[in-house]
Amino acid sequence: MSRLLIPALILAVFASGASAQDGRYGPGPGPSGPDDNTHYGWADVLRVDPVYGVARVETPRQECYDQPVVRRESGGGSAAGTILGAVVGGVLGNTVGKGDGRKAATVVGAVAGGAVGNNVSRSGDRTYEGTETRCRDVSSVSEQRRIAGYDVEYRYRGEVYVSRLNYDPGERLRVRVNVSPAD
Repeated sequence: MSRLLIPALILAVFASGASAQDGRYGPGPGPSGPDDNTHYGWADVLRVDPVYGVARVETPRQECYDQPVVRRESGGGSAAGTILGAVVGGVLGNTVGKGDGRKAATVVGAVAGGAVGNNVSRSGDRTYEGTETRCRDVSSVSEQRRIAGYDVEYRYRGEVYVSRLNYDPGERLRVRVNVSPAD
């Protein structure tokens, strides 16, 4: 008995697998199955015309350029130069002045010497000329023509139809035929 049962089970499995179909060849049983008068066929494609659309594409990029710059390094007028100048000016003023004018000459010499010493220490300023690379972000917008779909003219059972598809079907097009009464 078991010898007959095993081949029967194998046959049942293959029979149920054969009735399950790939979705490309029609729906299985259910609401859109054979009960709603739908079947599938093949139509001959007569013409395929690409339909173009325009797409705006924004491309960010970096734009760089060299800009001339002038740099100054300041000696800064050091305190040492000012103090040294004041001391030297005070000594000179003290030797030039006589009597009560000696104090005044010393003060004037110190002030003048400090100013001269400060200017001398500032004369160490340097100026450099060069270039500096500067960059900025910019966007360029371009329009590109792209295929948006295909207008397909096809013949099914002597009648000519036109549909817009998102792909090029080639020489034949699979169609779904639904028949219903015209009231």
